[in-house]
Amino acid sequence: MKRPPYLAGFDSASAMFQSTARYLRGQDMPMMGMGPKWLAHALEPVVGGINKLPAGVRDKLYALSGWTESLPPRKLRTVRAEDVARWMVSEFPQRRFPAVAIGSSNGAATHLYAALGIPWLPQTFLVPVSRSGVHPDEPKDDLAFGREVAGPLLEANPEVQLHHMQDGNQDRLMVQYMTLFRLKRLALGRAFEGFLKAALEPGGTLLLVECTLPWPTVRVGERHIFQHGGLGGLPPEEYRTGSARVEDFLARYESHRRSWDAPEPDGVRPEAEWGFEPTLREDVLRFAREHGFRVKRLIFEEPEHLSPLVADFYRERYRAWGVPTNRLLVESFALHSPYWALRTGSVPFWLVFNKEPSARALERYLSARDPFDDIHLTLFSHGTESVGLVSPERWRALLDHARREGRFLGGDPAAYPRDFATYVRYYTELKALTEVRYPLPEPLPLSAFEAFLRERDGAYEVALEDA
Repeated sequence: MKRPPYLAGFDSASAMFQSTARYLRGQDMPMMGMGPKWLAHALEPVVGGINKLPAGVRDKLYALSGWTESLPPRKLRTVRAEDVARWMVSEFPQRRFPAVAIGSSNGAATHLYAALGIPWLPQTFLVPVSRSGVHPDEPKDDLAFGREVAGPLLEANPEVQLHHMQDGNQDRLMVQYMTLFRLKRLALGRAFEGFLKAALEPGGTLLLVECTLPWPTVRVGERHIFQHGGLGGLPPEEYRTGSARVEDFLARYESHRRSWDAPEPDGVRPEAEWGFEPTLREDVLRFAREHGFRVKRLIFEEPEHLSPLVADFYRERYRAWGVPTNRLLVESFALHSPYWALRTGSVPFWLVFNKEPSARALERYLSARDPFDDIHLTLFSHGTESVGLVSPERWRALLDHARREGRFLGGDPAAYPRDFATYVRYYTELKALTEVRYPLPEPLPLSAFEAFLRERDGAYEVALEDA
């Protein structure tokens, strides 16, 4: 099947799903899954010219590139979560698996799925909706737009909950031309159930990936949530009450606001992009009882809580396989590759984004582990000098933890955070990291990961429990 045209290709869930599915087919993933391999290699010699364009031109191109994937509001009635699910299951090889993961998007988890050789079914997917006339610093106006147009989508998809997200800080360029509708599955649905019955080995395991990250939100309707802001450089309270750095940011972007006049939250609910909606768990448990499958829950609050666990798991596995453990690959948002991490013998450490909390997570990891000879870092550029953005100098200081070489992978620090050429170059430079190519290893049993976590009880902010 072709990917449904209303499903965002630039989203974390889409990129992470495709990297997992392609790995299971023995394939890599160029350009965050938004183009074929030949195109990545064809563009590599010329993409540097993009970074030579004036900053304003680059901003406009970035915003418009997202807009080309957006769906006009009048077509929201054509969205079908079941069609998205049918496309997803069609991407996996037709064979049996000992386990299948279901739930939250997470870049570190894609490396876990690769090591275990198992598929992942995302709970959340993104439908960008085109619109104009709403200023990025007017979240109440964006909420009103969502309330006006969301009805047909929700009526056509009773199995999902809409998390309408607006972030004038990190998504500033994109939200000039669109709004972000993230849909979370409340039930497995026919396509996912059919895949699980066909693909799971008898008595196999359903691994629920549950990120419990909370966020203050507004309930717009029975299955309609509005979220102002998102995980990254600002905590929720600064989106609500403002601060000196918010005021400075809005002034630099010549906004008519000095703080956001956001709707007052009426509750705390799962964060739109990363959080797990627990209603799905009940349906998974029902399905597992009916078909004799086991259910385990992988539980963590912050998305990056998985990163040190998966990195250490890889380092131990490499030792067991006789692969050197001295190369660290630091990935940012959707700039990731489970395929090439394994082929180049790189220990993967995934970062949510390019903000200060992610830099601190990497710093904590590097300070607490045996040093790496080489550290290579992909740096996602979102086009905005947003609050909490980490400077290239700060990233360089973290790269200096390397004993031999620390460098940006496919990135141009001088163009950051408008380094849009990195979307191509991260892939081509990752492939060229080393002349050594390791074969893709045989999948590990889930019990190997369970034993690793059990032996290090309390070392990570992650729990693996029987449901």
